[in-house]
Amino acid sequence: MDLERWIDKGYALIIDFGPRVLAAIAIWIIGSWIIKMLLKGVTKAMDKKDYDESLKKFLLNLLNWVLKIVLIVTILGTVGVETTSFAAILASVGLAIGLALQGSLGNFAGGVLIMIFKPFKIGDLIEAQGEIGVVKEIEIFTTKLTGLSNKEIIIPNGSLSNGNIINYTTEGTRRVDLVYGVSYDADIKQTKEVIMKVLTSQPKVLKDPAPAVTVLELADSSVNFAVRPWCNTEDYWDVYFDVTENVKEALDAAGIEIPYPHAVEIQKQA
Repeated sequence: MDLERWIDKGYALIIDFGPRVLAAIAIWIIGSWIIKMLLKGVTKAMDKKDYDESLKKFLLNLLNWVLKIVLIVTILGTVGVETTSFAAILASVGLAIGLALQGSLGNFAGGVLIMIFKPFKIGDLIEAQGEIGVVKEIEIFTTKLTGLSNKEIIIPNGSLSNGNIINYTTEGTRRVDLVYGVSYDADIKQTKEVIMKVLTSQPKVLKDPAPAVTVLELADSSVNFAVRPWCNTEDYWDVYFDVTENVKEALDAAGIEIPYPHAVEIQKQA
């Protein structure tokens, strides 16, 4: 008798929940296929618009999770779970997690803003939060840079999106700001000609915009010249170091003195 009663209950459950389970399975299969097709369509649309690769992956992952959550809630409603209660529980859990992870949520929001407004992209040389480096990876919560000395720099996206960002790559060219001081006995015109000759002989210094050599200031022990060559962004450090070395050699060859503290040197020798 007990066995017959359990069998009857089993049949009743199958009759009652069987169609719901089958419907839930059908919704999962069809919904997954629709999500897959939708993501493919969005991907093609992004490819046509030439979206940044980082932004494309970020948005596709976000859309994928949102659609799957909607699908799961729909399936739960189909099998008889009260979705209103489920939504209330989910909201409560979300609130608790949000309060515990305010900093992480801020970083997530910062990552979204970076992806949307694109102040920089992978491969750009930027300066932010007191750090300078090439953007290596833009993640959901952090951005990774490769520093000039090949060190990895990790900056939270919240701080990054709320602070000043200098992007050295966007314009394609950079001005190299150099200052050289010469003796008051030096001829200004000759000095400018010697430095300008160095700049025009450098293959990586651009002709347009043209380099400039001007008197910057009359300092205590030297006449300081502002030297401003332009170059492609990737040539910045080559131009910086080569011009500095060649200017020193050219000034020495022309007999133009670069002042240094003679009094201090005499005291050392004494």
